[in-house]
Amino acid sequence: MFAAVCLFSFLVNFGRVAFAPLVDPFMDIFGVGPGAAGLVATAVWVGSGLTRIPTGWLLTRIDRHEAIIGMGVFLAGAAAFTALAPTITIVALGALFIGLASGVFYVAANPLVSELYPERMGWAVGIRGTAAQLAAAAAPIVIAAVLASSLVGWRDAFWALAALAALAVIVLVITARRAAMPTAGAADRDLLGAVRAEWRLVLTGIALLGTTGFVWQGLFNFYITYLTEVKGLPEASASALLTVVFAAGVPAFFLSGRFADRFPQVPYILTVLTTFLTVTFGLTVVTGFWSLTAVSVLLGYVIHSSFPAIDTYLLSTLPDENRASAYAAFSGTMMLMQAPGSAVFGALADAGVGYTAIIRGAVFALAAVTATIALCHRAGWLPTGE
Repeated sequence: MFAAVCLFSFLVNFGRVAFAPLVDPFMDIFGVGPGAAGLVATAVWVGSGLTRIPTGWLLTRIDRHEAIIGMGVFLAGAAAFTALAPTITIVALGALFIGLASGVFYVAANPLVSELYPERMGWAVGIRGTAAQLAAAAAPIVIAAVLASSLVGWRDAFWALAALAALAVIVLVITARRAAMPTAGAADRDLLGAVRAEWRLVLTGIALLGTTGFVWQGLFNFYITYLTEVKGLPEASASALLTVVFAAGVPAFFLSGRFADRFPQVPYILTVLTTFLTVTFGLTVVTGFWSLTAVSVLLGYVIHSSFPAIDTYLLSTLPDENRASAYAAFSGTMMLMQAPGSAVFGALADAGVGYTAIIRGAVFALAAVTATIALCHRAGWLPTGE
């Protein structure tokens, strides 16, 4: 069951991340500006946020694996719809549908894997995230390969995603019939009651990841554009560095999940976020391919370390009777906060603001949020995760 969930984790994240390396090609293919292209990338993340809270309610009525199976069927259809899209508007709609599927998956899958391994939640969340990050690392390579090929095009990547999602549904259905499923969430039947009971923890998670994700969304969706237009790298080199960013996240998910099991969780999270701010500011300062490569490695490692750390903090602190519902409230609100990141970056670029100024402004704003959270922790106002 765990392996089947990790397979879906790979496919879902491939569908979400595949739009980032397509931002520049979409400008040429459909004749649009960065604002419209950025809106496509935003749509997939908006969709990922919209279904999370409804999924939390759904999980008070059906089992986690049943929600994942239904999501897989919808993902296959959404990928096929995107492959057929004739205009940038329809592509954005297809991205929204893929995002909707991903929102269902993450809300159902993360509580499920934490309950499959209750004594090693960080490890389980980290492994699940590693599978997703392998997809994120592969997506720029696959998209670059299909764009360079004379035999296939960008649409074929989504046709392949549709076929693999359908196959994964079959695998999960067969597996679920043979597995002994956990019953830890059997008492989780009141979404609003769970949110009321755990509101401090939900708000803490939103503040930690909602703002950080907003900056990350804008940064990685325009990473290639920034490296080519501002840093002067060839497009092939810039695409390779985006791959480096995602590849660095593969060990980050695995290691950070283990660290989250072992270290005091809130100080560890704050350390990761402070490092992310420092490295992101460094991106605006350094020049040259090898310096940018080093920054890309560090950037990819620290940002992807934050995701399993925050998930482990929440899932290990939430009690069984509230876990999925409260996690859904956090996850849905957090995702809707971060989704507009790429659209805002694109709109500011359309308005004539330089990419360096946009990135530095985002860093300073996030630094203020991180400092506020650190002060709240020092004052003892945050749940400790202990």
